[in-house]
Amino acid sequence: FVALTQIHANSCGGKKAAVMAATTEAPEPWYLALLGFAEHFRTSSPPKIRLCVHCLQAVFQFKPPPRVEARTHLQLGSVLYRHTKNSELAQSHLEKAVSSSRCISQFEDVKFEAASILSEFYCQQNLVDSAKPVLRKAIQISQQTPYWHCRLLFQLAQLHALERDLVSACDLLGVGAEYARVMGSEYTRALFLLSKGMLLLMERKLSEVHPLLTLCGTIVENWQGNPIQKESLRVFFLVLQVTHYLDAGQVKSVKPCLKQLQQCIQTISTLHDDEILPTNPAALFHWLPKEHMCVLVYLVTVMHSMQAGYLEKAQKYTDKALMQLEKLKMLDSNPILSTFQVILLEHIIMCRLVTGHKATALQEISQVCQLCQQSPRLFANHAAQLHTLLGLYCISVNCMDNAEAQFTAALQMTTHQELWTFIVTNLASVYIREGNRHQELYSLLERINPDHNFPVSSHCLRAAAFYIRGLLSFFQGRYNEAKRFLRETLKMSNAEDLNRLTACSLVLLGHIFFVLGNHRESNNMVVPAMQLASKIPDMSVQLWSSALLKDLNKACGNTIDAHEAAQMHQNFSQQLLQDHIAACSLPEHNLISWTDGLPPVQFQPQNGPTTSLAGLL
Repeated sequence: FVALTQIHANSCGGKKAAVMAATTEAPEPWYLALLGFAEHFRTSSPPKIRLCVHCLQAVFQFKPPPRVEARTHLQLGSVLYRHTKNSELAQSHLEKAVSSSRCISQFEDVKFEAASILSEFYCQQNLVDSAKPVLRKAIQISQQTPYWHCRLLFQLAQLHALERDLVSACDLLGVGAEYARVMGSEYTRALFLLSKGMLLLMERKLSEVHPLLTLCGTIVENWQGNPIQKESLRVFFLVLQVTHYLDAGQVKSVKPCLKQLQQCIQTISTLHDDEILPTNPAALFHWLPKEHMCVLVYLVTVMHSMQAGYLEKAQKYTDKALMQLEKLKMLDSNPILSTFQVILLEHIIMCRLVTGHKATALQEISQVCQLCQQSPRLFANHAAQLHTLLGLYCISVNCMDNAEAQFTAALQMTTHQELWTFIVTNLASVYIREGNRHQELYSLLERINPDHNFPVSSHCLRAAAFYIRGLLSFFQGRYNEAKRFLRETLKMSNAEDLNRLTACSLVLLGHIFFVLGNHRESNNMVVPAMQLASKIPDMSVQLWSSALLKDLNKACGNTIDAHEAAQMHQNFSQQLLQDHIAACSLPEHNLISWTDGLPPVQFQPQNGPTTSLAGLL
């Protein structure tokens, strides 16, 4: 779903000011004066970083004692790293801070903070192999300093997780959980275990996940402490449960957990932040800020609404989440906010394509491209999804060759089994529509056979695979076989309230019965399909259903109803036509040709739509 292993330090622990006085020595007046000036310049509005750096560099002119020298290297390295582009000088000062503080006794705050920031710097510079030994060494010597030992374990686990070495990350989180237990902090033990549970979910190690989440649930419920910390643990726990259900395509089964999660975040929003910090130094952490948790709950609600086919609800919660994100991003540069934004946009884009707002969807795809341009890591994590979205857009505007190219590019970029299965299912639908790709089609269908060795445990994707089989059998005129597949889809989609699949299956069954001359049975399928499609709303199914209703009523001699259905069909056709022209006329439409490298920043204007509407209407 999304890597959330970044556990934050509470304000008294890790988020110290970049410039601070050395409290363990009796500081010289010149030192206090220079620090005061440096801090004044750092906190000015706007910050005067160059003057701050000059003041800190002046400390070395006084030949300071080793403690002051090491601390000043840390302060300079931190300021240069966070506020300038002078990475070479930042690296030099941070490395000196680490080496010079190593031999100084009772100097843990500088020793371990220097190691932590230097490792963070190395990762930003893509020097991950340099970061690991720094953290490992610091972890080895920090066991008598609970706060730093836990924090460094979290940091190294996060580094391994970002490299997709989830086995090493899980091992470190296990070590952290046991250390926290020995240190008497059940709260931090729960944070370590929940983080490990999240990674195990990403690895699909479900046999290990279930007992771990059961243990976490017990720890969270039994822990008595700060109400906000307790509720934040519950949010973490419930987010894992909800995303686990959604990953499995169990939209109906997830509802009780989702409701608990929504109630939990409402409780947190009414609680005031307690300034009383834990007495146990191993417990000076929190998972996410309260505001970030609110956005996250909106996000999983959007995911649920989209899968269930409540697209207006998905739109409402997306708007709320994006508004909250815009406010947060003005004050906070945490990269997780951009990740939340991209995932929200990915889901609402799929909703737009279903509701017949292709032009808006295309502009939002372009917005995702721009966000990915700003962050190589974000692009690496979302390139496959971006090409998948473009493939879905290409299907919606009947550009089947481009759709195939986009899905093929996406398949080469992902190792995620659920996404791979989703892409293959949609690529199979492209081959079915093209009608002349039999060899490629059968090769794909063998790999997503819902009756035998289906590649993932997702209920939703397996139901979709049955639908694809039914669609193929329909086009081949094997109607009894098509009905069997579609009834299986209906059974599965009804079991988990998968409204879009239900509507698609009903209208296709209605079409089959109409072809077979069974008008009554056809009507029994098409009418509920139209009602469900209107509720979602699904523009393509409404168009298809209205065309069938027109022909059905005409065949049965119901002239007035046939005229009404024809009028509905005309209205849907006009809406789709206008949206089609608007989308294909946008300069962003050229994105359908992009299949390699970073997305283009600028687009050439379009002269007008270049694709046929026949496949849509």
